[in-house]
Amino acid sequence: MSTPGPAPGAPDAGSDADPVTSSPNGRDAGRTARLKKKGGDENSDSTRSVLGTDPSTDPSTVSGPVAGSVPGNGVQQIAIPPDEADQRLDRWFRRRFPHIPQGRLEKMLRKGEVRVDGGRAKSAQRLNAGQTVRVPPLPAPPAAPNLPVAGAQRRPEAARPIRSDDAAMLRDAVLFMDAHIIALNKPPGLAVQGGTGTDRHIDGLAATLVDSGPAPKLVHRLDKDTSGVLVLARSQKAAAALAKSFQSRKAGKVYWALVAGAPNPPAATIRFGLLKAGGDTERMHCVHPDRVRETPGAKHATSAYATIEAAAKRAAWVALCPITGRTHQLRAHMAQIGHPIVGDGKYGGRGQTNAGDGWGAQLGGQVSRKLHLHARSLRLTHPATGAPLTLTAPLPPHMERSWALFGWRSADAPADPFEARP
Repeated sequence: MSTPGPAPGAPDAGSDADPVTSSPNGRDAGRTARLKKKGGDENSDSTRSVLGTDPSTDPSTVSGPVAGSVPGNGVQQIAIPPDEADQRLDRWFRRRFPHIPQGRLEKMLRKGEVRVDGGRAKSAQRLNAGQTVRVPPLPAPPAAPNLPVAGAQRRPEAARPIRSDDAAMLRDAVLFMDAHIIALNKPPGLAVQGGTGTDRHIDGLAATLVDSGPAPKLVHRLDKDTSGVLVLARSQKAAAALAKSFQSRKAGKVYWALVAGAPNPPAATIRFGLLKAGGDTERMHCVHPDRVRETPGAKHATSAYATIEAAAKRAAWVALCPITGRTHQLRAHMAQIGHPIVGDGKYGGRGQTNAGDGWGAQLGGQVSRKLHLHARSLRLTHPATGAPLTLTAPLPPHMERSWALFGWRSADAPADPFEARP
């Protein structure tokens, strides 16, 4: 399966050529969609950081590494061993201190209470072996059965007992498993990581997928309401290899979506920049590509889409490829061109009409109101064997029902929806 890459002569995101969409025609049809990936997936692994004021030096700081310490015993200076290197600071922190929520960690980072090698740190910063992480005094974890003793590696389930039905659900979602990686068909509605008010998530359930050893590690993410292929690594070495694959855009991703209306042209590239909306809600605004560089906080974003089937002008089944990896990129881009993803109340509204050429995010009738966005396939290089590996996830039940209503079958989709068409 080919990955969308830049067509010869295709305009850059900031060029004077049509910067919003470009329609393929003739033998350039597939090449326009096959832009060379310079970004990541729809739901990128990168996060934002905020800086606060610099706290005064704490005289109680403990010198030297304190490996496996139980929190609550004063300031800790923890040296990063080789087997914990090359992972994000927030993920490392959650594995060490699973009872501390993401929101609390972000607050400590803003205040400068958590530091790396004495300097301010970002939640997405990757740690290197030998670096030292300063951890402020933390509350003791709540009492729970079978808590690990000091010196033992903490597992996420220590913070929250895992229900047997949740463990069974996650095992049933396994698409592929070997000694190095696990691929899941993530159900819609299940968060990938914890946060404020979220204590049921894949990162906390992942330990149930293995009988012994460390819990599998996340190497990318999907939005809570997005379903489909999600990969976890079973070792730090595999996690590092997979992370590099995602960062270099060598991993090819294809999403399937049901969108309101039928896009015209049926295949094109969208180049609107994205800017985080103000306030606490995580919502992105589209910015015309010509204004991205002059707009503080805006980032270039590029997505390719190709229509697989259409139900007249009422709805369409489209394949989507996130060429860059911005938050909510596919959802914001499709809504911007007037064809929001069905069920996307955040970007398409909750009505059945909108100001674009398509319909609103709800089609009505028997079509589910849930988000119709699915990470259909992921093509990558196996981190241990180097062999090519393609992972494919079947549609979730609510999308299967919608496909049946329109008379569509997954088996009828082309192997590569972005390849050139006559």
